[in-house]
Amino acid sequence: MKSSRIKHELDTLPHRSLLAAVGIRGKDLEKPFIGVANAYNDIVPGHIHLNELAQLVKNGIRDAGGIPFSWGVPGICDGLAMHVEMRLSLPSRDHIADNIELMTLSHSLDGWVGITNCDKITPGMLMAALRLGIPAIMLTGGPMAAGRHQESRVDVISVFEAVGKIHAGKLPRQVGEELAACACPGAGSCAGLFTANTMAILCETLGMSLIDCAASGATHDLKKQIAYETGRKAVELVQQNITPQNIMTKQAFHNAWVMTLAMGGSTNAALHMPAIAAEGAIDLPLSELDRLSREVPTLCKLRPSGPYFLEDFFDAGGARALLYQLRSWLKESPTVDGRSITQIAASSEVTQTDIIRSLANPYDPEGGMAVLRGNLADEALVKQTAISKDMLVHRGPARVFHDEAQVLQAVTQGAIQEGDIVVLPYQGPAGAPGMPEMLTPTSAIMGAGFSKVALITDGRFSGGTRGPCIGHVNPEAYLGGPIAAVRTGDLLRIDIPNRRIDVELDRHEIEKRIGISTPPERRLTPMLKRYRDQIIAKSTPSPKHAFDTCRQEKA
Repeated sequence: MKSSRIKHELDTLPHRSLLAAVGIRGKDLEKPFIGVANAYNDIVPGHIHLNELAQLVKNGIRDAGGIPFSWGVPGICDGLAMHVEMRLSLPSRDHIADNIELMTLSHSLDGWVGITNCDKITPGMLMAALRLGIPAIMLTGGPMAAGRHQESRVDVISVFEAVGKIHAGKLPRQVGEELAACACPGAGSCAGLFTANTMAILCETLGMSLIDCAASGATHDLKKQIAYETGRKAVELVQQNITPQNIMTKQAFHNAWVMTLAMGGSTNAALHMPAIAAEGAIDLPLSELDRLSREVPTLCKLRPSGPYFLEDFFDAGGARALLYQLRSWLKESPTVDGRSITQIAASSEVTQTDIIRSLANPYDPEGGMAVLRGNLADEALVKQTAISKDMLVHRGPARVFHDEAQVLQAVTQGAIQEGDIVVLPYQGPAGAPGMPEMLTPTSAIMGAGFSKVALITDGRFSGGTRGPCIGHVNPEAYLGGPIAAVRTGDLLRIDIPNRRIDVELDRHEIEKRIGISTPPERRLTPMLKRYRDQIIAKSTPSPKHAFDTCRQEKA
């Protein structure tokens, strides 16, 4: 065990003195030391109940013969950060991975449990798990129940879209306030298949959490049972020396891509999954996601793509029920449960076939996400099953803005027209920096009632975004990507069936415009400056997509 050195060697006698100060002595020194990385805080709804679950995890660890040690992990609520200061959200993912590396290695822990729930915390913990190579298991905190308003079930996205309706004069302000008061009824990650719940389901699919962990509600009794069993399982994993490298294999990531597409998950999965895989030196190109998107059908219509919530998904059988429907697509891969993912899938069933459909009766013959390419992007992402059929192919004039506030002002002043394509460059990892989500402008556009307005950005979207919204445009504008060349009035073409995204400019004009483009000034905190510098250091822009001196001065 990793902790053996500080428990028994003469040179670590002072270490045992320090352990005695926290009550660890005698026979306790023969037990596995299990870390509990707890993302509890009392500002994020998805995390306000995690202390209760952490206590159950620790009970399970003790009952299985281990010693639990807990510490705090930061957790940002993207909904609260949205439109205020969201640039720190994505950098927090890497910070969380570093946090766990610092604590587990510095204190010679034998294994650890990650107690997580919201958008960046789960991927950050999975990154740490694959990086560190010591036994680990995840407990995701579970979804919030749907809210109720005027006989309808609602969630936080209902409130985001209400803002656009209010600005457009389609909803009284007072009704919006009433909606806000009841849309989020208590603890848990937001109630639809947004990023947090997408990543929880993928965590279970990767084999890193116990069965039914992802979809069981935050306040459900089953969640408490799973918390206790997670603690026990952590000790068992240490005793058997089963590490995340044994579990998160190349085959496991294939299964996760299949699940992402079949459930219509958040496009942020395509941001986080490659980052997690990279910690294990596993190549996970978006080209593989795109190939599978042509073949794997969409079997779910969960919010925001459809009417169902995570509570409905759980009632229909949860992640393992969807795995059952996809069993012909799955590759053999172990899990922390002890059974392989294919064994879990084969032993499951679907209880509501409209919520989780069969391969013979899909909602859509293709997967929920598509990767677009063209003279505007080497790669861009879109949630294709959340788009109306008449917007899958669209040509329209660009309306270029450099921040969300400008878009909101244009929407409220009637400066956006049906057919326009809103373009938001300089929102990427280096440009913003921090790649904020664009849920506020997309919700304003949807709430205002537009049906033929698209949005293109090198930023990213919330898992709650719906409609013709294309993000993750790569290369980003700040690194000399072609999106920096787009000007208001330029004609853009979107062709999702053919996976194309283009601006009607010739190559010479694009390169000329990139050469004279100037990134907007941004206020940078020390962390954001470090993050931008890291992105620039990792980038390899070609000479025709470069204004490096300008970038370095701005940074």
